[in-house]
Amino acid sequence: MARFQLSKGKLITLVVLVLLVALAIFFVQDWHQLWIISSAPDNIPIVAMLFLVPFFTWLGIKQSKANDRLIEQLETDPKLAKTHHRKAEPWRPGWAREIHVWPYLVRIEFLAAVIVTVVLFVWSITLNAPLEEPANPNLTMNPSKAPWYFLGLQEMLVYFDPWIAGVVMPSIIMVGLMVFPYVDSNPLGNGYYTLKQRRFAVGMFCWGFLMWILLIVIGTFIRGPGWIWFWPGQTWDHNAVVFDKNVDLHDWIATSRIGKALHLGFLSANPWKFIFGFMVVSGFYVVGALFFHWLMTVDFKKLSLRPLRWFPQDAFEQKLLARTSLLQYVTFQFFAVSVLLAMPVKLILRLALTIKYVWVTPWFNI
Repeated sequence: MARFQLSKGKLITLVVLVLLVALAIFFVQDWHQLWIISSAPDNIPIVAMLFLVPFFTWLGIKQSKANDRLIEQLETDPKLAKTHHRKAEPWRPGWAREIHVWPYLVRIEFLAAVIVTVVLFVWSITLNAPLEEPANPNLTMNPSKAPWYFLGLQEMLVYFDPWIAGVVMPSIIMVGLMVFPYVDSNPLGNGYYTLKQRRFAVGMFCWGFLMWILLIVIGTFIRGPGWIWFWPGQTWDHNAVVFDKNVDLHDWIATSRIGKALHLGFLSANPWKFIFGFMVVSGFYVVGALFFHWLMTVDFKKLSLRPLRWFPQDAFEQKLLARTSLLQYVTFQFFAVSVLLAMPVKLILRLALTIKYVWVTPWFNI
């Protein structure tokens, strides 16, 4: 019987999680308000995601590590690799060489369909549908929120112009999801979980997926009346007024102490604010591309401070990069910088520094 071993890393993770939960419970001011939000019928899927997403992420990582250990074992034992089929453990005598769709796969899918159907029946019986009276233009809900699956888009309106948040960014995300399979030059990792063979691809997908989940959670639990920021557990005050003064980046720099000392007030006038914004956005894409290139090729196991080594190369990732054409590389960099990096950077600038636009022009604002 295998014994459960609590390693140092697991112990530290457990302690950090316990402390975070304790702090969250301590800072909750209004449990009733939190319960009203969490128990709303249209918020049930989001509450479920708070538990399901971490669980299945952990499950996928666990299976990936098991497959990575199996891959290392098969690489060192060619004879075993010839007789092995894809299972979590090496082939053993008595196992079938082939696994048929029936009954193995179909049985699992049938049970999953039955369980989901039962859950939906119980859900529909116990919870009322979030239907309301016909829309009344004289009486607007406050806060007025979209369905949970559109809350990410609604939250993006805080950080971008409506045409960017509602048209450009969703289009880039959808086109990027369709393009990524064609710019992927890695032939490995098809049909099985792995971190070692698809480290960068898995990391980028998880980052984008969790970032979208974060926007939905913010729109559900944190945005209150007037779309004002209320921490989870705070009472939603409909009379609350926030005096945040949103400024553009060129004005923020021109009016800062450093800007005044260096006489940078000219940045607030045309055409300098246009040139300044163009330089910032161009520099952002250059720095972002270098950052993703570093992520593509770096060997994290060899990173060290003593001696200082920031750019150790991973031989496997170097081979994948050599297989990638220039068109594939540039296409990925554009979508990665435009979505995976621009979104969190703009979110931080708006929430931490109240910066509205980075590049202001007579035709568009970014």
